[in-house]
Amino acid sequence: MTIPYPTIQPTPAIAAVTPPSGAPRPRVTFLGTGYLGATYAICYAELGYEVLGFDVDADKIAMLNAGQVPIHEPGLDELLRRNLAAGRLRFSTDIAETAEFGDVHFICVGTPQRADGMGADLSYVEASVTSLAQHLTRKALIVGKSTVPVGTAEWVEQLVGKHTPHDLDVEVAWSPEFLQEGFAVDDVLRPNRIVVGVKSEWANGMLYAAHKGVFDLAATEDREVPLVVTDFSTAELVKVAANAFLATKISFINAMAEVCEASGGDVTQLARAIGYDPRIGNRFLQAGLGFGGACLPKDIRAFQARAQELGAGEALRFLHEVDLINLRRRTRVLQLAADLLGRRSGPAGPDFSGTRIAVLGATFKPNTDDVRDAPALAVAALLQKAGADVHVYDPQGTENARRAVPELTYEASINEAVSDADLVCVLTEWADFRNADPVALGELVKGRKVVDGRNCLDPALWTQAGWEYRGMGRP
Repeated sequence: MTIPYPTIQPTPAIAAVTPPSGAPRPRVTFLGTGYLGATYAICYAELGYEVLGFDVDADKIAMLNAGQVPIHEPGLDELLRRNLAAGRLRFSTDIAETAEFGDVHFICVGTPQRADGMGADLSYVEASVTSLAQHLTRKALIVGKSTVPVGTAEWVEQLVGKHTPHDLDVEVAWSPEFLQEGFAVDDVLRPNRIVVGVKSEWANGMLYAAHKGVFDLAATEDREVPLVVTDFSTAELVKVAANAFLATKISFINAMAEVCEASGGDVTQLARAIGYDPRIGNRFLQAGLGFGGACLPKDIRAFQARAQELGAGEALRFLHEVDLINLRRRTRVLQLAADLLGRRSGPAGPDFSGTRIAVLGATFKPNTDDVRDAPALAVAALLQKAGADVHVYDPQGTENARRAVPELTYEASINEAVSDADLVCVLTEWADFRNADPVALGELVKGRKVVDGRNCLDPALWTQAGWEYRGMGRP
């Protein structure tokens, strides 16, 4: 039976279905235990579900089963250990065991940018779906949660039909994730909405049952979680459209920063003023070094590539400029550094030979250890390539940064990083950096010069402490 679209239900009222396993509530699996899958698996066990996490990486599975989270996400370690001890959660490298265990299988593998273009690499999705489908022995629901190009769910449905006996009647659905690194536990347990793309009442009922713990928690806290029930294509588009909008908003204020730099305006005051307009809002209007991470950069590129394939490339041409604005902010830090250090820029950019530069921050945002496409780490590498002796400190991301860019020097504290530095660049807005004492740091450096790549410092405070201060889009 097909269901009408779209349906938005603040208080869901969906017919109950019996899980194929016969369990009181669906047993859920999460294929892929990276940032997405591990977080969801742990949090769904916390909601009371029986959960099995699957991955082909034996070392990662061993860590999780030992109670160690391989990523930094506030609050996740405690939840992992509690639910392992309760017996609701375990992790495995056995796909046959995973197939036999689950009623609802969530696909949470990565979809990185392809090496040969801007599109998404779906090889991990294909491998996980195919492997799972070949081991299913009863009816189940396979649910995509990874961020994918529109049309992927239909393709996954074809893969499932190809690799499972027809009489099993395995179904496919799509339910995008909306996690923010650093806030992921709350985003799973207390989401601002749940979106499901389904084709049948059975799939809709199974997905509701798989999310009932979220709705029950909301009821106890006197909240509502809107449920949007829609078709495959719309469900797939929700995540990439949201990311495209956020990226556009960030690049818009960074474009205004460029105008402020040329005209003498202050982008922080400009952002505050326009942010009071409720049609605009002040979230994601913080000018600075730009966005990074594992999602926004590759997702807007994949969105453009898919739109081109669909013949709608013109509609997303603006995202190319969004990307360019974002990347320009990284070279702007080098220009500010050259200005403070009195270095001229030639055709190849400034020469920082003979200078020692402290870079505070390596992760793409605070409260994570993720350095994937991190603007801070990219700028540090550019400074080093331009001849600077670069010393990096990050509260959580040092080891990941060291693996990604081993040629930089990494320090164990702020004080060690800034010691004898000619210039300090604050490139990730960790609280440790925002709240640092400029007077105390001034006693350690060779030159009191600072580039505030995130506009997170108090310019008056630092200036009063004798520092030459440069912000992004600030006079």
